[in-house]
Amino acid sequence: MKGIMIQGTASDVGKSLIATGLCRLLANEGWKVTPFKSQNMSNNSYVTINGEEIGRAQGVQAEASKAEASVWMNPILLKPRSDQQSEIVLLGKSFETMSGIGYRDQFYEKGIEVIRSSLEYLEGHFDIVVIEGAGSPVEINLKDRELVNMKVAEMADVPVLLVADIDRGGIFASIIGTLELLAPEERKRVRGLIINKFRGDIGLFRDGIQWLEERTGIPVLGVLPYIHHHGIDGEDSLSLQEQMNKHQGSEIDLAVIYLPYVSNYSDLEPFTYEPDVSVRWIKHISEFGNPDAVIIPGTKSTINDLQYLKDTGLDGLIKDFAEKGGILIGICGGYQMLGESIIDEAGTDTGVIGKKVKGLGLIPSETVFHPVKETIRVKGSINSNSINVNLHVNGYEIHLGKTVHFKKDQFFIQLENGQTDGYCNSEGTVIGTYLHHLFHNDGWRNAWLNFIREKKGIEKRIPIYAADLKEDRYNALAAHLRENIDCDLLRTIICDKEKV
Repeated sequence: MKGIMIQGTASDVGKSLIATGLCRLLANEGWKVTPFKSQNMSNNSYVTINGEEIGRAQGVQAEASKAEASVWMNPILLKPRSDQQSEIVLLGKSFETMSGIGYRDQFYEKGIEVIRSSLEYLEGHFDIVVIEGAGSPVEINLKDRELVNMKVAEMADVPVLLVADIDRGGIFASIIGTLELLAPEERKRVRGLIINKFRGDIGLFRDGIQWLEERTGIPVLGVLPYIHHHGIDGEDSLSLQEQMNKHQGSEIDLAVIYLPYVSNYSDLEPFTYEPDVSVRWIKHISEFGNPDAVIIPGTKSTINDLQYLKDTGLDGLIKDFAEKGGILIGICGGYQMLGESIIDEAGTDTGVIGKKVKGLGLIPSETVFHPVKETIRVKGSINSNSINVNLHVNGYEIHLGKTVHFKKDQFFIQLENGQTDGYCNSEGTVIGTYLHHLFHNDGWRNAWLNFIREKKGIEKRIPIYAADLKEDRYNALAAHLRENIDCDLLRTIICDKEKV
């Protein structure tokens, strides 16, 4: 297989971003490129055109590669449901929920099998695979049964680039320590080093580059300057918050309720394109303030996160805000919380069969959790006289619960398949929906923000087309890599199989 693997000295050193940039860089050069991550752990997922679920990062990397996302790009997705258990999504479908020990003991051989078949599929359909690792490749307590770092490099038979984050300090120790802990045959695969998140004068690091190359015998492929507000979807909500910080203090104050098991927070990413919108996470009642609108995002554990709102007192603030005419949207799990009650009929949300809890009581509805998850891409038109009628939207649904309305005429979206989705009150101020990526629809996002602007008495704005801006960001990221790494050496490393 022709390709490259991006591994890191630790988590959050920039593996995902660099892999995304390489996908676009190589695609722009005319290669048929695919991303790959054997095992992803994230509640931020992406639904493929076939209604299958993969990690959000690989969906983004597929976009950067100019390829259609598929389950072969991320065959194993682990979605944490508690501190002890995760749902295993295997080739896009929910497979089983296991503890960490159970997964390690019972799933390893199955994992190896599906990774191998995925790599074989990708090799037959693409020119180059850009593989992303996870965490560090030298977690000694996990190495004998790992499914995502050097074992995958061996299976794909590709060279490795080791990425280190200079911004966090300890760059030399992290690189040398990682290489020293690799087995000799693993270390031979490391063909290049990348120093990421560099700030300041590169001339001050020349001696450091020379020392690393002399000490390791491995070339430093490049030193990448720190990118502020790069705008590419990250793997966690902290990376999204960094992007949102650039608009703090803007005219529209949008509050997002923090949930311990928050999922698909990429639903909020388009607001980073809106210069007059400030987005902030709310974790405590003291942070609530007086927002112009509130969003309750999706969650992997609706009932547990609803209990978190009750324990922190945020439930009372949200209810009071909505009852006084505040603008509120709940997405997926957030939508379920807005109803009158939630019943875990199958035990799929909490593990307790038949558990019933009261919701926030802001929507006349009841949600029941069933055994089978629904993942599907959908299209439809908005049903809201207060905001915009017949505005077309598309997105995807990922949920176990089914929500039944007691006022069936107050639905939010008329779907193309004849069904309806969500709830919208007559004033347009309280909305609930299962539609992830709702705000990625530029027309809807603009209409909703103009609804807020009108209520505030500020000037309305024309739509910002996020898809075009996203393409610009992928190309800018590729240009950033092209300017700061040795691309000739990179191509040699990818194509020279004899040295791997």
